[in-house]
Amino acid sequence: MELPAYHWPTVGSVLRSMWERGWSFIKKAGTIILLSTIFVWFTSGFGFVDGAFGMVESMDQSILAAIGNGIAWLFTPLGWGNWQSAVAAITGLIAKENVVGTFGILYGFAEVAEDGMEIWASLAASFTGVSAFSFLVFNLLCAPCFAAMGAIRREMNNPRWFWFAIGYQCGLAYVVSLCIYQLWMLFTGGGFGFWTIVALLLLAGFLYLLFRKQPAFGRKIGRSIKQAA
Repeated sequence: MELPAYHWPTVGSVLRSMWERGWSFIKKAGTIILLSTIFVWFTSGFGFVDGAFGMVESMDQSILAAIGNGIAWLFTPLGWGNWQSAVAAITGLIAKENVVGTFGILYGFAEVAEDGMEIWASLAASFTGVSAFSFLVFNLLCAPCFAAMGAIRREMNNPRWFWFAIGYQCGLAYVVSLCIYQLWMLFTGGGFGFWTIVALLLLAGFLYLLFRKQPAFGRKIGRSIKQAA
């Protein structure tokens, strides 16, 4: 394979690249992230109480809580089945930075001390160590932000393959997070149940795909590559 000649970057090209990437983030933060945060703030402060729409005293009565409770059951096997975490994961599909912004609104992180005591007390009531790790893994592996999804759609130029790619990423994130949480609970004495069996079967599937014998066609291609090298 012919490779281009590599050179040290010039100061101008580095500054230009910094400006392009920085300006891109500023535009995203000032549009998508800002609008998403406003939406989360509004729906967390308003709701229907006694048949009337207006501000609510508790977030548990808000529109956002109703939406979150409707989807939270999907994430219960992953260890974080509360509505706040479910909403944060969904808003993360718009932009990953929204996860932080959503938590900031729902847990009241507007002002905290330097040691973050307010943050840890609030999160400790909603997460354990392994459920927090499961939440992080899910958000890191699931489908990227809307801007990246748009790039995927343009490159694939096929709606069916596009939705397959997005579904595959979200499904993989769910499966990995499920295995992490359920197997950790199994090995630490947290109990054995239906989702534990599912996690063991999924782990067996992963191991099979990793260590299965390579098909004959694949071995032939591998030998050809070695000979060419």
